[in-house]
Amino acid sequence: MNKVYYEALNETVYTEVLENGLTVILIPKMNYSKTYGIFTTNFGSIDNQFVPINGDEEIKIPDGIAHFLEHKLFEGEEHDAFEDFAKYGASANAFTSFTRTSYLFSATDNIKENTTSLLDFVQDPHFTPEGTEKEKGIISQEIRMYDDNPGWQLFYGLLRNLYPQHPLSVDIAGTVESIQAITPELLQTCYDTFYHPSNMNLLLIGHFEVEEMSALIKDNQGSKQFLPAKQILRRLPEELAADIIAYKETEMDVLRPKVMLGVKGMELGLTGNEAEKFKIEGNLLLELLFGRGSKNFIALYDSGLIDDSYGYSFSFDRSFHFMAIESDTAEPKVLEEKIKHILLNWQSDGNLTSEKLELLKRSMIGEQLQAFNSLEYIANHYSSMIFSGAELFEIVPIIEKITMEDISRFAESYIDEKRMSTYVIVPKKVK
Repeated sequence: MNKVYYEALNETVYTEVLENGLTVILIPKMNYSKTYGIFTTNFGSIDNQFVPINGDEEIKIPDGIAHFLEHKLFEGEEHDAFEDFAKYGASANAFTSFTRTSYLFSATDNIKENTTSLLDFVQDPHFTPEGTEKEKGIISQEIRMYDDNPGWQLFYGLLRNLYPQHPLSVDIAGTVESIQAITPELLQTCYDTFYHPSNMNLLLIGHFEVEEMSALIKDNQGSKQFLPAKQILRRLPEELAADIIAYKETEMDVLRPKVMLGVKGMELGLTGNEAEKFKIEGNLLLELLFGRGSKNFIALYDSGLIDDSYGYSFSFDRSFHFMAIESDTAEPKVLEEKIKHILLNWQSDGNLTSEKLELLKRSMIGEQLQAFNSLEYIANHYSSMIFSGAELFEIVPIIEKITMEDISRFAESYIDEKRMSTYVIVPKKVK
């Protein structure tokens, strides 16, 4: 077991790769009463084209199957997995993202039993025709709930503009139509391929003894049989700037128009701490240009072009990254042009100074250190970052070293009008 001590944070991380390929991360925090466990597979909604672990030919699966699989795993052959966690005093949950699916628990007692329950229910699937058909009805209702959600439709509208050929443009849950094609056989194929231990990690953080927990996990995994590990071959469509849809709008039941402008990143393949640096640079650039302390924000707000719905983000993951700026506004076209002007004229923007960058970096480091007090934050971020080879506890030194030259280099390569798109939702016209 590899042991790393981060002196500045007083954190110790134990990492080991088991014989079956499972990566285990143990972070003891004996001064906490709670323990948080998370079991994650590197499989999300965009992984819809791949070569199965027991096959040679590439297949394409229905959109939404990763999320569907998450739902089905909680349903055991004889009872629901939630019952086991409740019996041992734990709360449990799961979530699916574009690139990952995670199963988790938090508890103050019976940590060994809850860890065993987490491993066992995820690694003991039961897919039946009856259960699959029943789940289609449940998830169809879940999907329809978001059909009338303007914020949800604004976000996915922008993604459809930026990524018209990419599975990123489809809701993580899929569509009512796509999930009808899901079968127990397809669920098993996805499970065998992506839920192999070599494509997963287990992270525990909180109150436990490292040696005892390590032995328990090894015994549990040693008692199970898995197919031989195989590199997963995934395919995503080639993305070109020319494919981007520059503008689209739709009508919905809203009181004021909603605008979201995005910039699509084309530099893919970054991994490890290099990827984290890139992500931080993107966030810092947005904060400098559009943060609530910037002159741009004050001008937009004082002119009435934006309101309290205003926000911005830089989303980064394997195989995609993009910027997004949004707000409700009475003048969507004017706001779109103002945002574009700010982005395209970043070089002469008075907000981009070394002094302001240093202030933002100090604020970001403070927020990061505060976040390290949360077991959930550490577990969720550490377990996702490890797939790309990044280290959560090395983030602060990365932030400290970023300079104005780094931000300028990032902006120079990223901000391009040909890679911009705007999606607008306007109130329905009175007939």
